[in-house]
Amino acid sequence: MGNGQDISILSDSATLEKGDYLIHLQKVFETVNKVPVTVTSFTKLKPIAAHLTQDEAALSLLKKRLTQSERTPNLQNLQMDRTLLEELQANNKDCLSDLDEYEKELRALKTEILSLRKDTVLIKVFTLPAMHVMFKDQFAELKKKGKVTDSLLKTTTTSINDLQARTSANLINIKELIYVTDGHLDAVGIKAFGKERRYLWEPSKARNRGVGFRKFINSEKEISGYYFVYTRSSRALLLFTCLTFFLWVFFNFKSMKQRDRLESLDDFSLLSPHPYLITFMMLFTLAPIFDLKAPALYIESVQILLAITLTAFFRKRLPTKLFSYWCIFGLLLLTPVFFRLWGTPPGYQRWLLFFLSLSSSIYGIIILKKLDEQAKRYKMILVTGFIFTIFAVIATLCNIFGRFTLTQIFYSTGVNSLLNAISLTVLAKVLVEAFLLQMKSSRIRKGYPEYFDWHPVSSGLKRITGIGATIIWFVIFTTNLNIFNGLYGSLMDILSEKRNVGNFTFTFGGIVLFLGIIWTANFLQKYIAYFFGDTGDDGIEDNKGERSKLLITRLVLLIGGFLMAVAASGLPIDKITVILGALGVGIGLGLQNIVSNFVSGIILIFDKTIRIGDVVELSNKKGRVKEIGVRASTLLTDEGAEIIIPNGSILSNNIINWTLSNNQMRIDISLTIAKPFNSTEVVSQIREIITNNDNVFVNKEPVIMISPVNKLSSNIKIYFWCKNISHADLTRSVVVAQIFEVFEEKEIEII
Repeated sequence: MGNGQDISILSDSATLEKGDYLIHLQKVFETVNKVPVTVTSFTKLKPIAAHLTQDEAALSLLKKRLTQSERTPNLQNLQMDRTLLEELQANNKDCLSDLDEYEKELRALKTEILSLRKDTVLIKVFTLPAMHVMFKDQFAELKKKGKVTDSLLKTTTTSINDLQARTSANLINIKELIYVTDGHLDAVGIKAFGKERRYLWEPSKARNRGVGFRKFINSEKEISGYYFVYTRSSRALLLFTCLTFFLWVFFNFKSMKQRDRLESLDDFSLLSPHPYLITFMMLFTLAPIFDLKAPALYIESVQILLAITLTAFFRKRLPTKLFSYWCIFGLLLLTPVFFRLWGTPPGYQRWLLFFLSLSSSIYGIIILKKLDEQAKRYKMILVTGFIFTIFAVIATLCNIFGRFTLTQIFYSTGVNSLLNAISLTVLAKVLVEAFLLQMKSSRIRKGYPEYFDWHPVSSGLKRITGIGATIIWFVIFTTNLNIFNGLYGSLMDILSEKRNVGNFTFTFGGIVLFLGIIWTANFLQKYIAYFFGDTGDDGIEDNKGERSKLLITRLVLLIGGFLMAVAASGLPIDKITVILGALGVGIGLGLQNIVSNFVSGIILIFDKTIRIGDVVELSNKKGRVKEIGVRASTLLTDEGAEIIIPNGSILSNNIINWTLSNNQMRIDISLTIAKPFNSTEVVSQIREIITNNDNVFVNKEPVIMISPVNKLSSNIKIYFWCKNISHADLTRSVVVAQIFEVFEEKEIEII
């Protein structure tokens, strides 16, 4: 120590200065300031409270409907109630999740505040009077902030706890109501096959009164309103689809009108320049498929609107006799709905349904006999006509023997199945016409020839739209029979069940999804060119750039579709990698040519050495490039033959492309004429004939050379350029014929 060493390092380091106290006080301020910021971030509390109020009202109404004993529950409405309960359950679970997250943040904030109370420095600051004097201003500000913080914490905590309690209560009620709904569904399903009411010939002991009917209808309207509030995304998609269709057709017609080509659409019997009626028909036809579990009142309203729309559509398109048959069918469809909404007592409704089903049976038999030959073209309508008649007979028998639920199901299903079959058949034809309209308008806008062979496109589209219409009809049909959910559940169980082949695990659903995406990609790449008016017509020569773009688009669709199919199907990538490795060995052994042609096809597409529409020579083969595929390309010769050439052979040989940069071609004509003649006059006349031809490219001067052969004759060489190589032979022929005529007038002998 005596060596002069500094001993300050041994002093008490626990002595706190004013700055140290301020640092700890700053922590208090930061924590206190976090409270209003955190509480303000709880933006969902008010919307959650509003949602819960709405949910509680909907649950109260559902509880009354499901526990009432006045009326027999309707199957369609029970299924709608089940869907609504599931939506309510999902919404309340989301609300509870958000509330739990808010509570977690609030709890963390409270924990942080409590941890400050354990800070020994802060305890000293808040307990010593000297500190109160030293930090007077800070304590005054903290006092104000503390009151606000305490109030916010208590209010927010109370609000979150209250909302959590309400949400939990809703979830408990929802679970109970789901059990009740499932019980009703099971009971109604069993009861439907038993005797629900007296036999029709037995006298009625009860008075036919519509007790509580208006109350029931009002309740149904109210619960339907809740259903539409909670399930709106699918209907938004439906409206967007129909609006897109309307604008698509409208603007194509407008494009044709601007070019004064509407007369070329005389063959279109269904579409019109203002497709309001068709759009509404599409809307009402597809509405059930977007709302399979919608309220019965909504489905009935949609069917009424669809029938009215079809009546307006058929009014000027059907013969008078056929239209009268349609009107009778419309009465059979609409009468029970109107009487039900009117509040007709149940007993009268039963007798009305008996006469309607009996009339429908007779009507169906008569119409099938009279319209059999006409209906053969529309198999869906013919099949549903038989279903309509058979179901009407079954409904009549069920009504007689007191199975009233089955009566309603079979009658409404039979009538609606025929209505949907007719509307879907019309809609399928409309979509085909809309696609052909797109093709025609695209071709006219681009200046292509108006006529094209539309039959292959039309037949392919009819198959696709027919399959789609059949699937939609089947879904609606099974939904009306109340068996769709069971069929769908069984199918999903089969498709989603995991199966093993050795170490490889797969599902049928993954395979179906894989094949479905591949098929869709192939369909799109096939028809995308048609959509833009390109039919592969070899006469079209000025769209090579666009054809190249379409070709690239098709390739992208195929490759993208394959990758998407692999990703979406859930097939194990590691197993696919093994397969690709094995495939690589196969390529090395025997698939070199296939891979070479595939890669060569991609090079041809992007390198643009040849393009669709080019006139090329490959070895001794000459023709127009009709198609460039991923494996081989097709040349169309002047004789009409189609030559398939592997892409690898194209790249490995010399290519003469007559139309790579332009479509011009030089034509040479050689003539021998007898002497004597005036050389200047001959050259002038030949030049005049060439320049007056519309197919000649006048920017390049024709060359005419006369050279003597002997004393009696001279040879004439003529060179000029044709604008379009496809007109070269015709231009040569016309020019030669005109030269012969002029020489004959001038008495110049051609040897």
